[in-house]
Amino acid sequence: MSLHAAMIWAMDATPSPTPTIVDENLVTPGPWGFVATAFIALATIGLIYDAVRRMRRMRYRAEIAAKLDAEEAARNAGDSSPSVPG
Repeated sequence: MSLHAAMIWAMDATPSPTPTIVDENLVTPGPWGFVATAFIALATIGLIYDAVRRMRRMRYRAEIAAKLDAEEAARNAGDSSPSVPG
């Protein structure tokens, strides 16, 4: 095939597909699509709520542990100081 023939072949108009009439009731997700989407949305909200609750609980536990460590360190610092007989 020569270059000239290839260019003519490439420039030929290709036929476009004829538009088909589509019934809108056949392409909608329907009630099962709504149920699936609602389930995914509710599951996502539930997982986010649970994750926030767990993170809050971890933060409170870390605060309490830090407070207890500080009290214990203060108590140990007070015990290790030399006692002066009075």
